Amino acid sequence: MQEEMAIHWFRRDLRINDNPALYYALKSNYKVLPIFIFDTQILDKLEDKSDARVQFIRDTLVDIKATFEKLQSTISIFYGNPLDVFKTLAETYTIKEVFTNRDYEPYAKTRDSEVKSFLKSKSIQMLTFKDHVIFENNEITTDTGQLYKVFTPYKNKWLSKFETSSLEFFPSETLLHNLYKTKPLPTPTLAEMGFTSSLIKIPPTDFEESIIKSYDKNRDYPAKNGTTRLGIHLRFGTLSIRKSVKIAKKLNATWLNELIWRDFYSMVLAGNPEVVDKAFKSNYDQIPWRNAPDEFQKWCDGMTGYPIVDAGMRELNSTGYMHNRVRMVVASFLTKHLLIDWRLGEAYFAQKLLDFELASNNGGWQWAAGTGTDAQPYFRVFNPTSQAEKFDKEQQYINKWIPEYNTNKYPKPIVDHKFARERALKVYKEALNP
Repeated sequence: MQEEMAIHWFRRDLRINDNPALYYALKSNYKVLPIFIFDTQILDKLEDKSDARVQFIRDTLVDIKATFEKLQSTISIFYGNPLDVFKTLAETYTIKEVFTNRDYEPYAKTRDSEVKSFLKSKSIQMLTFKDHVIFENNEITTDTGQLYKVFTPYKNKWLSKFETSSLEFFPSETLLHNLYKTKPLPTPTLAEMGFTSSLIKIPPTDFEESIIKSYDKNRDYPAKNGTTRLGIHLRFGTLSIRKSVKIAKKLNATWLNELIWRDFYSMVLAGNPEVVDKAFKSNYDQIPWRNAPDEFQKWCDGMTGYPIVDAGMRELNSTGYMHNRVRMVVASFLTKHLLIDWRLGEAYFAQKLLDFELASNNGGWQWAAGTGTDAQPYFRVFNPTSQAEKFDKEQQYINKWIPEYNTNKYPKPIVDHKFARERALKVYKEALNP
């Protein structure tokens, strides 16, 4: 008779240390087989077959696998539909429990519901845990039990709750002797999954204390090395949010504030899944966005004639990263100056950003477009020229990404700022006050 076992399903928690679901799996009554599924439902939608994120996930899994194999265990890595994978697993092993960390995105919730239902039919319990946020969507509410729609009161409640609760860590790395002993299993290659390797470099997970300490002073200047670049590691869980918050609390309140924004947007998405393709403020869906594919393409390519916008887009296209201040400028430019639907910009960022996270990407774009929670009012239109003068005065960032700047090869502005601003105000006002 086969040995009874538990499974830990790695998803966006790609680390061995401080991993709640892995910790509780290893503390269960069963030996634990870790698994990861390259989900074809997600991968099949990726247009770029040299997507650096896929390679990063695979490289991280190879490292985890090597650690487990030193303990005569492994991680079983699949490529397919999660439900089909669990049907195969249920036929192969005597599984009693499945442990995993929660994901709040609409697709993930549907996927998990289907898997849980199948497992229940096989008398297998699925246990889920909080991991990639400090507080889940229903843990921070108004005094009347409602989800917050504005960040500042949410942040104040978050900080108040944080001060009165202890930050719990999960020493999963100390329990690896409870892994299921088995021979190494093959890892799907990038080629087998239809992908090729990427030349884009992934930033390290190391905390640079000097950057965090001066984060509030330097974070708005794109030419400075003033941000942590840890977004991709928080996105895929190669870095624990609890460790990050502990360091932020000690070193810099402004960086902590950014991590609270991350929880806020996760709460917004979990409680309002319709924001994926609709405006959070539903009346903003009345805005008649312009159908301007040529202008959208120039924005994508960094050829709008507005240097700070073009530098940002070229940085994104080249590195999979864009400086946070510049993200706000380019998003405002697309939605206000060009009056192009925020959903197109959001989808482009989703395709390109290494640190793409649906909740934060959606929240940021809706903020810029004026359609979301806590959004900048529609009549606030970033002036890209004054933003460049303020935050890239020496034009170091612009010159780095636009070598032809100040030559006749650089395009003239795609639209006049004064005209674009007045057009945006008129269109928004008429749509919102019919």
